[in-house]
Amino acid sequence: MVLYTAPFPNSCLSALHAVSWALLFPCYWLADRLVASFLPTTYEKRQRADDPCYLQLLCTLLFTPVYLALLVASLPFAFVGFLLWSPLQSARRPYIYSRLEDKGPAGGAALLSEWKGTGPGKSFCFATANLCLLPDSLARLNNVFNTQARAKEIGQRIRNGASRPQIKIYIDSPTNTSISAASFSSLVSPQGSDGVARAVPGSIKRTASVEYKGDGGRHPSDEAANGLASGDPAEGGSLEDACIVRIGGDEGGRPPEADDATAGGQARNGAGGAPQGQTPNHSQRDGDSGSLGSPSASRESLVKVRAAADSGGSGEPGATNSKLPYKASGVKKVAARKRRHPDEAFDHEVSAFFPANLDFLCLQEVFDKRAAAKLKDQLHGYFEYILYDVGVYGCQGCCSFKCLNSGLFFASRYPIMDVAYHCYPNGRRSDGLASKGALFLKVQVGSTPQDQRIVGYISCTHLHALPEDSAIRCEQLDLLQDWLADFRKSTSSSSTANPEELVAFDVICGDFNFDNCSSDDKLEQQHSLFTHYKDPCRLGPGEEKSWVIGTLLDTDNLYDEEVCTPDNLQKVLESEEGRREYLAFPTSKSPGAGQKGRKDLLKGNGRRIDYMLYAEEGLCPDWKAEVEEFSFITQLSGLTDHLPVAMRLMVSTGEEEA
Repeated sequence: MVLYTAPFPNSCLSALHAVSWALLFPCYWLADRLVASFLPTTYEKRQRADDPCYLQLLCTLLFTPVYLALLVASLPFAFVGFLLWSPLQSARRPYIYSRLEDKGPAGGAALLSEWKGTGPGKSFCFATANLCLLPDSLARLNNVFNTQARAKEIGQRIRNGASRPQIKIYIDSPTNTSISAASFSSLVSPQGSDGVARAVPGSIKRTASVEYKGDGGRHPSDEAANGLASGDPAEGGSLEDACIVRIGGDEGGRPPEADDATAGGQARNGAGGAPQGQTPNHSQRDGDSGSLGSPSASRESLVKVRAAADSGGSGEPGATNSKLPYKASGVKKVAARKRRHPDEAFDHEVSAFFPANLDFLCLQEVFDKRAAAKLKDQLHGYFEYILYDVGVYGCQGCCSFKCLNSGLFFASRYPIMDVAYHCYPNGRRSDGLASKGALFLKVQVGSTPQDQRIVGYISCTHLHALPEDSAIRCEQLDLLQDWLADFRKSTSSSSTANPEELVAFDVICGDFNFDNCSSDDKLEQQHSLFTHYKDPCRLGPGEEKSWVIGTLLDTDNLYDEEVCTPDNLQKVLESEEGRREYLAFPTSKSPGAGQKGRKDLLKGNGRRIDYMLYAEEGLCPDWKAEVEEFSFITQLSGLTDHLPVAMRLMVSTGEEEA
């Protein structure tokens, strides 16, 4: 399939569209600024209260007449531009594909060679988030503002969070089974005192997965026995994806001798090149939000393994081995927040960072085209393949007139093979002005020794928002299933007799705009989608697992000091009292019940409206997809009114039992 790298099929139409938009944009921008000046956020209200000169109010009074006069003057040009712009939309393509080729070890072509479909399997990490990147006047209805600056900041934080290495920590203690949340969320590559990334010494080795084990778990030396200590990549993943640190307990545990086999190896984030997934010209600055030098960095991330400093700059493994247990113990004490529950098959946590080695990112409400371009530029520092400006404009078939695109945005480290987009035809009122729909993607994640492609399917969607329209959302879920079935059928080049492709996973994610705890959402909770796809957060219709929290924040409190940084929001959401204060809960049916008083009577942990589902059927025979980790992410605190969620999915080939 040919992927569209430009919104129009030829340069003539592109030029006409540029002219029409140049005529429209001044009117659009002035109207946006004029409305935004009368919709202050709680942050701006607090600033005005602290400013005795009322400078902001004075500026509003001065600039409002100017904006209004310029707006009236721009209307004739905008009218001509609209007459030119509207018919051009029938020829516009439904998305723009962007690729920033990376020929390094983190590039898409190199990733395809890592997995041959043999061995125990491979894990893939997915994340989804609603960013509320609307025109500024509309974004303020959700108490967020400055869309262009937020887009750049969001891109920086996601890139900084995802480009860190994973850390695997073994705790040798029969009594202490706590698991550090820094494992796949918060730790960074070792750095020297000069801030330059160093080679990882022999007592820290690379592996392809994140896991914590006590004495009863699999020992690191077991991996060495299986060939991991030889320095060769294991089937199903690269050894450069994560660090292992073994923590000695009270009974004399020490780093395994097998780790010494990797003493001469350098990490991908070492001095030999740029950090994994980042372009060479990207350097992490102190001011980057989500970076270690940022005020928004997690407290766990500030615990660094300064390998070069501990060894006196010599880089010799022997000088560092004696230091590692002490340093790793510091990590455990600072960040012991995630625990493996005996009744749960996978790890889960509230994390201050996006997961390391993030493979696929699905975003919603990236409506503003300028913000989408800024976000794309930032994310290309980590993701090689990006789809943005997804949707349709103007009058399209039976749909109402569309002023905004779908808001969907997709980024991937793996090559995209096929794409399809469909607009929901039943949106109404304010939702009908946006071309909300579903984006379907087929990605290649590997190839077998027999040249069979290993592929995965990802669907990203944003459902109808108005709370009273349950029937509309159910119709959209029906359409989603039908469109996905058609997409898989039309893009499959395999047959039962001649399997040219092996399907590794099938994932659906997005903002569904209903939760699994509201009595008003019972119709959606019982939809057949949840019988074909598994939701790792729910026990059944209307019943969530005990560790699950809501993903919709209470917009009135976005800028409170208690939640204004990723670390603060993480701490707040780990307590029931904090969740009741800062998460949105289902609307009360009782008349006159206020938000604060109503929350005191509610059970549960807030409204979870952002979903990640995966299929257990329809995959390659004998292959199995299972969740390894699930996290609720606070790294975008203060930038959006939703919590991103992430899921790491392990695709097992069945050969480990052989």
